[in-house]
Amino acid sequence: MNHDLKLVQPFYDAGYNGSKPFEVRKNDRPYAVGDTLTLAEYDPAAQEYVGPKFVREVTYKLDDPAYVKDGYVILGLK
Repeated sequence: MNHDLKLVQPFYDAGYNGSKPFEVRKNDRPYAVGDTLTLAEYDPAAQEYVGPKFVREVTYKLDDPAYVKDGYVILGLK
C-alpha cells in the first residue's frame, strides 16, 4: 500500500537527503512493513506543495505504547 504524506521543513530536507531514515506519525492509517511512503514538501504558510516528491519503503514499524507515545508510530525507512 502507498501512503501520500506531507512533510514540512526541516523534516523534508532530512528525509530527502537520507539523514532521517524514519518517520514519526499519528497511527491513523494501516501502516505496515513493505508499504511505500510518497513524501512531499508542504509549505503551511502558502498552503501548497513545493519541491520534488520522494518515495521510501517502510522496513520497520514500532507502535508499542511502552516505547512510543500512545496513538503514534515510528516507521523505519529505506
